[in-house]
Amino acid sequence: MQPLSVTSISQRRKPSKHIISKLFDLPSVRGRAGGNFISVYGMRHRKEILAIAIPAIISNLTTPILGLVDVAITGHIGAAVYISAIAIGGTMFNMLYWIFNFLRMGSSGFTAQAYGASDTLRCRLILYRALLIGLAVGLAMIVLSRPLCDVVLDFMDADGATATLAARYFYICIWGAPAVMASYALAGWLIGMQDSKGAMWMAISTNVVNVAVSLTLVFGAGWKIEGVATGTMVAQWLGALTGGLIVWRRYKPALPSITLLLRRSELAAFFKVNIDIFLRTCCLVAVTVWFTHAGALQGADILAANAILLQLFMLFSFFMDGFAYAGEALAGKYAGARRPDMLKTLIKSLLTIGVMCAILFGLLYAVCGEWFIAMLAEDKGVVALAVQYLAWATIIPLCGFLAFIWDGIFVGLVATRAMLISMGVAILVFFITYFSLHTVWGNDALWLAFNAYLLARGLAEWAIYKLKG
Repeated sequence: MQPLSVTSISQRRKPSKHIISKLFDLPSVRGRAGGNFISVYGMRHRKEILAIAIPAIISNLTTPILGLVDVAITGHIGAAVYISAIAIGGTMFNMLYWIFNFLRMGSSGFTAQAYGASDTLRCRLILYRALLIGLAVGLAMIVLSRPLCDVVLDFMDADGATATLAARYFYICIWGAPAVMASYALAGWLIGMQDSKGAMWMAISTNVVNVAVSLTLVFGAGWKIEGVATGTMVAQWLGALTGGLIVWRRYKPALPSITLLLRRSELAAFFKVNIDIFLRTCCLVAVTVWFTHAGALQGADILAANAILLQLFMLFSFFMDGFAYAGEALAGKYAGARRPDMLKTLIKSLLTIGVMCAILFGLLYAVCGEWFIAMLAEDKGVVALAVQYLAWATIIPLCGFLAFIWDGIFVGLVATRAMLISMGVAILVFFITYFSLHTVWGNDALWLAFNAYLLARGLAEWAIYKLKG
C-alpha cells in the first residue's frame, strides 16, 4: 500500500525534487489540475475542519479526566501513599501507552486515503489489520507485565510502600492494555473515515464508566486502590466495546479474508509507517523526559514551577491536536482522491486557523497566566518562580502551532519518514540550544530550547513540503 502525496512532479523538469521526494518518503501522485480554488473552497474547508476538530477537542479535553478521577478518589481513601501510588502508576501507563500511539496515527492516515479513493475494501482491511496488531501488542504487554512493571518502577525510583501499591495498580490495569490498543486502532480509523464524533463518544463513555465503577468499588465495596485500578480497566474495555459498536452500527465492515488481511506487502507498508512514528514518539518522549530531568536538577521549586507552566502547553495542545486530527482526515482524503488543488487550499485554511489560535492563546496566557498559576499552586515561592518564567509559556503557541498543523497533514499523507526527519532536526536544536546556554541562562535556557524545538519541528516539516513541490 503506497502512501499518496500532494502534487505531481515532473522527473524530467525537476529531478532534484524527485530526489527529495525519495529521500523524505514523499512519493508523488498526479492530480487533476485545479486553478485557484481558495475563494470557492475556503469556507467549505473551514466547515469540514471544524466538524472534525470540535469533537476531537472535546475528546482530548476528556482524556486527563481518567487520571484526575483516580487521584481524586484515592485522595479520599485516607493515606497520602495512595495518591503517590496512583501518580506513579498513571505515569507508568502514560509512558507505556504513549509509545504505542502509532496505532492511532498510522490507522488514521491510511484510512483517510482509502476513504478519499472510495476504496471500501482497503478501509476494511486497515481496520481489521490495526485491530489485530493492537490486540497482539496488548496481549504481549500482559504476558510481559512483570518485567515491564519492574523496569518502569526502577526508573521511577519510588519508595517501598509506594512501589508496592503502584505495582498492585499496574497488575490490575494492565489487563486493559488490549482494550487501549484496540481503542487506538478504532479512534484512528474513525478519524480517517471523517468521523471524529465516534472517537469523541468512545472517550466520553470511557470516562463516565470510570467514574461510576471506581466510586462504586472504592466507597461501596471498600476496595481502595484495587477499586480504582479495576474501575479504570473496566472503563477501558467498555470504551473499546463502545467504539466497536459505533463502527459496526455505522459502517458494518465485513470481515475480509485472512489472505487479504495478512498480505505481506501491505503489512510491510503498515509496519514501515508505524516504525517511523514509533521512533518519532521515542524522540518526543526523550525531550519531555529531559525537560523534567533538567528542571529537577535545578531544585524542587523550579521543577514545580515548570510543571505548572507545562499545563499551559498541554491546554494549548489539546486544542491544536483537534485541528491536527482534521488535517489527518482531510489531507488523507484529498490525497486518496488525487486532488492536490483541494489539499493546497486545505493547508492554507489550517495554517490560517493555526495562526488565529496561536495569537488567541498567547494573548490569553499573557493576560490570565498569573491567575492560572495562582489557581494551580498555593506555595508563594513556586508561584513567583512560575510567573518569572511565564513569558516563555506565553510564546509557546506561536512557536508550536506549525508543528501541530504539519504533523496532522503529514499523518494524512502517510509521510511518516518526513515527520521522523523533522523530529530529528528538532531534537538536535533542543539539545544544542540547551547545552550551549544552560550554564549561563539556567532555566531560561531550558525554556528557550523547548520553544526552539517546537518551532524547528514545524519549520522543518514546512521546508520538506516546499522542497517536495
